[in-house]
Amino acid sequence: MEPVAVGLVGAGPWARMAHAPMLAKGPHTRLAGVWARRPEAAAELGAPVYERIEELFDHCEAVAFCVPPGVQAELGVRAARAGKALLLEKPLADSLDGARRLADAVAESGVASQMVLTLRYAVQTRTFLARCGEIQPFGGHAANISGVLLGDHPFATPWRLEHGALLDVGPHVVDLLDAALGPVAGVRAHGDPFGWIGLLLEHEGGAVSEASLSMAAVGDLPPATFAVYGRTGNAVLLPFDDDPLDAVAEEFARTVRAGGGHPLDAAHGLRLQQIVADAVSQLRG
Repeated sequence: MEPVAVGLVGAGPWARMAHAPMLAKGPHTRLAGVWARRPEAAAELGAPVYERIEELFDHCEAVAFCVPPGVQAELGVRAARAGKALLLEKPLADSLDGARRLADAVAESGVASQMVLTLRYAVQTRTFLARCGEIQPFGGHAANISGVLLGDHPFATPWRLEHGALLDVGPHVVDLLDAALGPVAGVRAHGDPFGWIGLLLEHEGGAVSEASLSMAAVGDLPPATFAVYGRTGNAVLLPFDDDPLDAVAEEFARTVRAGGGHPLDAAHGLRLQQIVADAVSQLRG
């Protein structure tokens, strides 16, 4: 399969650490160029830099986004209307309306789309989900605790500082519990968006799960945890020993060549955003 020429929008810390190396590594993709608000940062990524985003579109088949959610929502619509396949970060947008506009643009344009929900691409996650499917699950819990919002953490970016943990790690946690226990049918939220958040998720079929989220903890912190309990056993997500980004790039290339069909598409991202938005509205009272 010919490598997919992917243009990258964004040149921040996550673009430098993840997206640019992933796309440039091959063999399924190649980094065709970069557009960013700061051209000097884009120039450090080892690919042609374009002054206008339309010029980037002219030199690629697909576009990967590594920008704040509100920016992704705006520029993703433009890329979809330009006929480009989209590799999208979570959350889809910084608001439910923005997520709807982007998902609608993808559907109307007929372009392929895929979300970078990193947890879902790890071998250990797929083993975990396969096990969940065997045990008749009825409950589970997850915890994602970090100190990202504190001090000079590289990911203490303005949008995270504005919205807190729910918009950032919420999609990861909701998505994985949704996959493990069945589609989420309802959510109840309590706590402080910038402190500790508790979620109670009700799943189709009657299963219930709980999640704890925080990005304001200090000290040595444990890794994120996911556990599911069923009538015939239990499942625990084990630590990763592979790089999920390799699978992201490979699956995105196949999605582009197939013209779509990935389960973690923009429509899925919109469904996650609806659940998160419901939780956000409850926290705001």
